[in-house]
Amino acid sequence: MKQAMKMTITMRKWSTLVFALGLVMFLGACHKKVAPPPPPPPPPAAAPTASLSANPNTVNQGQSTTLTWQTTNATDISIDGIGPVDSSGSRQVTPTDSTTYHLIAKGAGGTQDATARVTVNVPPPPPPPPPPSITEEELFAQNVKDIYFDYDKYDVRAADQGSLQGDAQFLQQHPNIHITIEGHADERGSTEYNLALGTNRADAVKNALIQAGVGGDRVKTISYGKEKPFCTESNESCWQQNRRGHFVYEK
Repeated sequence: MKQAMKMTITMRKWSTLVFALGLVMFLGACHKKVAPPPPPPPPPAAAPTASLSANPNTVNQGQSTTLTWQTTNATDISIDGIGPVDSSGSRQVTPTDSTTYHLIAKGAGGTQDATARVTVNVPPPPPPPPPPSITEEELFAQNVKDIYFDYDKYDVRAADQGSLQGDAQFLQQHPNIHITIEGHADERGSTEYNLALGTNRADAVKNALIQAGVGGDRVKTISYGKEKPFCTESNESCWQQNRRGHFVYEK
């Protein structure tokens, strides 16, 4: 009987031990493994910085200026009109017109830009060339007017006195000019008569100029009568054009 009791106690001990081991394993299985915390994120990349200056910032056309730049935290740097550049440096430029230079710096932390304005002073356009100088002969042609006469007359008409005074004034202002006064007539009448009439008309104009102060040694006269008409039609309008004292510039 004692032997049976020993065996019972032994079995109870083993049962208790097995139960304890099973309980431990059960409790261990109920607890899940906890994942380790993730590593902290890397710090954000620093934003680029950029500066750009021009010295001098005002130049005359054709002169140069120096661009100077400085950047940080940038891997891609460029300047408009120049192209890619190093992270810092300087460059001489010669703008033809006022220009704003634009620098762009790019990096992992973003983009930054900077500008520098260069003002170019453009000289005023040259003055227009002076008009071609007009010759004394051209002045003579522009200012001196012929004197016209009535039919079969050689006295200066009242209507032509103003023209004659203007002719005299011009000749006084240009004392180096010498002239010939041609006496002309219309087609009516004989050749001899019209030659004489032309002479009288030329002399009448010359005398009027002398009276107005023009030196007589500067004035010659000749008569062509009706031999060199200015108009060849047979009517009063045409004849009036031929009855004249005609001024000729002497070269």
